[in-house]
Amino acid sequence: MFLTIKQFTDVWKQESDNTRKIFGALTDASLTKKVAEDQRTLGRMAWHIVLTLGELGGSLGLKVDCPKEDSPMPQSAKEILNAYDKAALSLSNSVNKDWNDEKLKVEIELYGQKFTNSLGLWMTVVHEIHHRAQMTVLMRQAGVKVPGIYGPSYDEWAGYGGKPPAI
Repeated sequence: MFLTIKQFTDVWKQESDNTRKIFGALTDASLTKKVAEDQRTLGRMAWHIVLTLGELGGSLGLKVDCPKEDSPMPQSAKEILNAYDKAALSLSNSVNKDWNDEKLKVEIELYGQKFTNSLGLWMTVVHEIHHRAQMTVLMRQAGVKVPGIYGPSYDEWAGYGGKPPAI
């Protein structure tokens, strides 16, 4: 959880930059990749991350410039990235403009439970991390190189002059 708006802003900058790396590696062809027939495609997973910024941010009372929840998924990876960029920046700007540190302590009802705004923001961050990790599996299956997030990915080891970890 966050005790200050600055803590959120710092974490959000890092994590949204990481999401941009993942989204930026997607190709239009990779958007249709899925593990099983009854599961989301790679594109649908990315689009879910985008739409959740508006849905969850709106539930927290933030003004997020984001497509509506029932908006159709774009057919291009670039369009998804652009929508993400707009929504992620908008979320951060709204927190910084409309909230102060005390606002983080305010309790709200979210999904039938009581949460502080701080926990709501934390849920927004970890939700994105969770789905971003799922996306990396689908990316590998789609033949898309996975960019490093918290260090080099398997695909990047050679570029750092090292040997990839043993498989």
